[in-house]
Amino acid sequence: MAPVYRTKDGLLAKVNFPLYTVQMLTGRHILVGGGGGSSKTGVANGFEIFELSHDGKKFIAEEVIRHETGPCVVMNCSTYSDSKRSYLVAGQESHCQLYHVRSIVLNENENIETINDEQPNLRHRKNSKTISKQDVASNKPLKKLTFMLQASDSIQTDYNKEEPIQRVVRISKNGKIMATGGTDGIVRLWKFAAMEHLIDLKTHTKEIDDLDFSVHDNYLVSVAKDGLAIIWDFLRGKEVRQLSWSHSGETKYLYKRCRFGPIEEENEKSALYMLTNPVNSAKNQNSYLQRWFPHDGSLNKSVQIDENLAALAVRDDGRFVAIGTMFSGSVFVYIGFSLQ
Repeated sequence: MAPVYRTKDGLLAKVNFPLYTVQMLTGRHILVGGGGGSSKTGVANGFEIFELSHDGKKFIAEEVIRHETGPCVVMNCSTYSDSKRSYLVAGQESHCQLYHVRSIVLNENENIETINDEQPNLRHRKNSKTISKQDVASNKPLKKLTFMLQASDSIQTDYNKEEPIQRVVRISKNGKIMATGGTDGIVRLWKFAAMEHLIDLKTHTKEIDDLDFSVHDNYLVSVAKDGLAIIWDFLRGKEVRQLSWSHSGETKYLYKRCRFGPIEEENEKSALYMLTNPVNSAKNQNSYLQRWFPHDGSLNKSVQIDENLAALAVRDDGRFVAIGTMFSGSVFVYIGFSLQ
C-alpha cells in the first residue's frame, strides 16, 4: 500500500533522497525530484509524485508513484499539459531529458511498482488496502489516478568547458518554446516538444539563475550571476531591455528569481516579480521582493525582507505571490497588486 503522510507541525511528506526541484503536475498532484548524484552512495535519483487532499481537518499527501532515473540526478524541471498530452522536462547535469507523462486510472486493488528509465514497463501489484462494508455495498469499483513516465529525447543544453550543468528550464505558456540556461551563461531556445534548437541568446557572462515566460506578451526574462536581469522578445530572439535599480547604500545586489503574473485589474498585461539578495550577507542588509512592469521596465513596488530569499511563486491569476527564505525556511504570501 502506498504510504500516506499526514501533516504534523507543517510536515507534509518525506522522501529518502535530497530534493532539488518541485512542480505541480496537476491541480492536486505534486512532483518532487532530486537524488544523490552519479556517485555510488546508495541514494537513488528520480521523481516522486504525491496526491494532495484534505480530510476536513488537515492536508494529506499520498505517494502515487516513484520513478528512478539511474545515475542522473534531477536538478530542475518543468511541466506542460494540454487537452491531449502532458510532458515533463528535467535537467540532468548538462542535458535536458524529455518525459511523456501518461495518466492511468486504476482500480483501488492495483498499483504501479517503482520503475526507472531502463525498465519502463507498466507492472501491477496487489494493494493491501482494506475494503469496508460500505465499499462493497456500493457495488462500485474504487478508482484512483496514477501516472506513467516514459523517457524520450535527451539533449545537451549547456557547454561550459569546466562543468556543464543545466540550471533552469521553462516551457512557454502555449507549449511551443522551451528555454534553458546553465553555467555557460547562454539562454537557449528550443522548439517544443521536438527538442530542436532554435536560437542562442548571448548577453549574460555568468551562469543563469532563473528564467520565465510571460503570460500575455512575447517576453522571456533571465537573471544571472553577472547581476543582469534581461527581458527578451523570444519570438524575434532580440533583447528588449535590461532592468536596473539603484540602491541607496553601497551594498551590491544580485537578482535570484523571476516570475511573470497577470495583472488582475488590467486585461492581457503582465507584471514581473523579482527577488534580489545582497551579495554579502552582513547584518542589517535586506533582500527585496519587487514588482516590475515589463512593457516599460519600471519598478512599481518593492518590499524589504530581513533574510536572503530562495524561492518565488505566483498564482496563475496573479492574485497572490509567495516567497521562500533561504535559511529559516519560512514562506510568506503577499497580495499581488499591492505586495501587502
